[in-house]
Amino acid sequence: MSITRWQPVDSELRPFFTGTWRPLTRMMEEFLNNAQPSEMSLWGPNVDIVENADGFEIHAELPGVKQEEVKITLHDNVLTLSGEKRQEIKENKDNLLRVERNYGRFERSFSLPTTVKPEDVRAQFEDGVLKITLPKAETAKARQIQIETRK
Repeated sequence: MSITRWQPVDSELRPFFTGTWRPLTRMMEEFLNNAQPSEMSLWGPNVDIVENADGFEIHAELPGVKQEEVKITLHDNVLTLSGEKRQEIKENKDNLLRVERNYGRFERSFSLPTTVKPEDVRAQFEDGVLKITLPKAETAKARQIQIETRK
């Protein structure tokens, strides 16, 4: 059973998928209709990156991913999130018409400023959201300087 079906575009591009281009159309149909969704989809978690006075926070959306399937590494000021979201196999496949949820391996990397204290990086995982806290070194934090009065 094919989960998705590729169809050529029904617009001005249609001539490119007919006539002499028909072998290309056939090849695309064969590949996309027979490929497993994991072969077709490359994905990475969506992230929000926030900077505050104390450091940075990265919030990564990982719905359906288990905490033990997520790996976080920090090397040479590059933070890398990697892991795998596994496909749920349902017993009742007769009613399944289309699958649009992404699954498979993922990896996202972020170059960090040199002001981050790597030894103090922390991570929490709750309700499908990974929160990584990246504190700034004291020298990188803004500080207020008092103005001295002359006497």
